[in-house]
Amino acid sequence: MSTGGQQPAAYTGFDRMPLDGEWRSGSSGTVRTDVNPYTDEVLTEIPYADASDVDRAYRAARQAQVSWASTLPAERTEMFRRAISVMDARKQEIVDWLVSETGGVRERAEFEWGLVRAGMFEVSSYPSRVAGRILPGTLPGKENRVYRQPVGVVAVISPWNFPLQLSHRSVAPALALGNAVVLKPSGDTPVTGSLLLARIYEEAGLPPGLFNVVIGKGSEVGEALVTHDIPQVVSFTGSTPVGEGIGQQAALKRCSLELGGNGPLVVLDDADLDRAVDSAVFGSYFHQGQVCMATNRVIVDDSVHDDFVERLTNRVRALRVGDPDDPNTQIGPIINDGQRDSIQDKISRAVSDGAQLLVSGDPSGPAGRVLPPHLLLGTNKVATAAEEVFGPVATVIRAKGEEEALQLANDTEYGLASAVYTTDVERGVRFAQRVEAGMTHVNDTTVNDEPNTAFGGEKASGIGRFGGEWAIEEFTTDHWISVQHEYRDLPLQPG
Repeated sequence: MSTGGQQPAAYTGFDRMPLDGEWRSGSSGTVRTDVNPYTDEVLTEIPYADASDVDRAYRAARQAQVSWASTLPAERTEMFRRAISVMDARKQEIVDWLVSETGGVRERAEFEWGLVRAGMFEVSSYPSRVAGRILPGTLPGKENRVYRQPVGVVAVISPWNFPLQLSHRSVAPALALGNAVVLKPSGDTPVTGSLLLARIYEEAGLPPGLFNVVIGKGSEVGEALVTHDIPQVVSFTGSTPVGEGIGQQAALKRCSLELGGNGPLVVLDDADLDRAVDSAVFGSYFHQGQVCMATNRVIVDDSVHDDFVERLTNRVRALRVGDPDDPNTQIGPIINDGQRDSIQDKISRAVSDGAQLLVSGDPSGPAGRVLPPHLLLGTNKVATAAEEVFGPVATVIRAKGEEEALQLANDTEYGLASAVYTTDVERGVRFAQRVEAGMTHVNDTTVNDEPNTAFGGEKASGIGRFGGEWAIEEFTTDHWISVQHEYRDLPLQPG
């Protein structure tokens, strides 16, 4: 680990992955070309892993986990403190990679760096927060102890949109609690989704074999990751259809699934419209809308609808698009061509179904992936409102009163993030309690993530929670050990 004020030498070796204690090429014979989504510049080429690499990773993880689980809590805590120092020393390098590989603007990349650093700080306390219980018995002389222990090996499958954070929020607590990890990142973001983390923890002194990475096609490594007999927990962040498939394949394994979203931001009749507009712009267009918590729908009370739409339209038209490395840019590229085409298809279908397009534009940039912000007026049934768009698109929906606004907010299969604006805080809390979602924010954006809270969704948005005490429960298991202190007179004794 670097010391003093010197800038450490940049990481290298991102054409390999950490497997079984060494950095190796995958065994599939297929090479993945990782490109900058704005320019199509080649960032690295990585030989893909196959099912044999998955097996090797799991066996290495199981072997390394035994001694890691027996280390003193203070030793694991100290490793995370060293990792924070590495994050600080390498902030510019990490942010540069996030800009180059995700297409996120620099401000967004710094935001993600901050989320990961905060997550490291939070989990550094986990080793000493794991606690068991002693419970009274129902028999004379019976003592019941419940020990909380690591689950063993955790499989993590992460997406491309916030790759460093969405990998780290499972990897870090799992390691902190004495587990080993096998991580599969998205093929669109292999460096920021896995290899950077591996280098950071390697530099911080994490023992070899505990953190293994398999970068490969889902068709070649996905089933092996989920069905292998070694992992006890599968942590997945991604689309609902894929998550449902993982849940079925995992059988009796424990699953932590953070899936799709269709975030409503509700603006009630007494809302501060300027603040609500600020939240709508941020929630809908931050990172090109490629956020699971994004504000997909803006549901506005009829009495303030027209005023709100006018203010929102002016703000959206002023957003600056272009090169994500330019500090003036607010909207960068979509991650790949398929995602861009999917967004445009939803917009086209929404307009065909009667939605009014207020702000639009054609893709631009060297690779043609910079999609300008789009704003529509429509109903809850048009494609951009009924489906998760995952792009720089917002649909405003008119509601005739608070009860209809609530009905519209809940009229979706998803239930991840949501928000409500009102100048009456207690009214907002009462409204929030009736929203069918894992997270609802009063007078704030739908996009919120703090490391000590219960992050997760309801309905088709997943099962389980990330963060704080909830993460400790996700990545540990209870072991009941009883002690019979007095002789117990059992039945079926000889006569």
